[in-house]
Amino acid sequence: MKTLGVLGGMGPAATLDFLARLQAATPATRDQDHIRVLVDINPHIPDRNTDSEAAGPVLGEMARGLAGAGAEVLAIACNTAHAYADIIRAASGLPLIDMIDIACEAARDAGARRVGVLGTPTAVDLYSARLAGLGLEPIVPDAAQQARFMDLVYRIKAGDLGKDVRDGMTALAASMDAEALIGGCTEVPLVLDPATLTIPLLDAGALLAARCVAVCSA
Repeated sequence: MKTLGVLGGMGPAATLDFLARLQAATPATRDQDHIRVLVDINPHIPDRNTDSEAAGPVLGEMARGLAGAGAEVLAIACNTAHAYADIIRAASGLPLIDMIDIACEAARDAGARRVGVLGTPTAVDLYSARLAGLGLEPIVPDAAQQARFMDLVYRIKAGDLGKDVRDGMTALAASMDAEALIGGCTEVPLVLDPATLTIPLLDAGALLAARCVAVCSA
């Protein structure tokens, strides 16, 4: 098995949720059936939304550290941080399992043509470009919806998983005129119940976890 290195802490609760998904995605009957995972949970990475230039070097150093500790393949437990994928690959010399690609391919494979994206502005841009490259139509939040989404995300990062936040995220998801919806921020599945939606929810973090297990177990 390959050793997986995870760049995390963006935010910490979302990283712990991703690690739980890794465990759940592993067909195991004993401890030894699970993959080895090295995790750097670093909540001190500069905010990718407000201090983007400062985040890249920190993520590169984290990737280098994971490689030095024995990681053989990397994953990022944050959609927005995929904007720094090239920096992370160059710093570590390791392959990166790309969450953006995986979620977009899942939308295509599900037969959706109009694909909604809930994420930060940077993540929405990343997803829009990849979806368009696959011949799919990205459905993205308008300015008011995007502002509401960011308010909810920062509340989730502050530990608020209450009814108002859950209802707000559900309302945003329901407002997307799409055939499938990508949860393009790792905070989304902490508050959004797929059962409340009338279209499929593609959980990018869960899809990434399943792919990591497959890659590292091969």
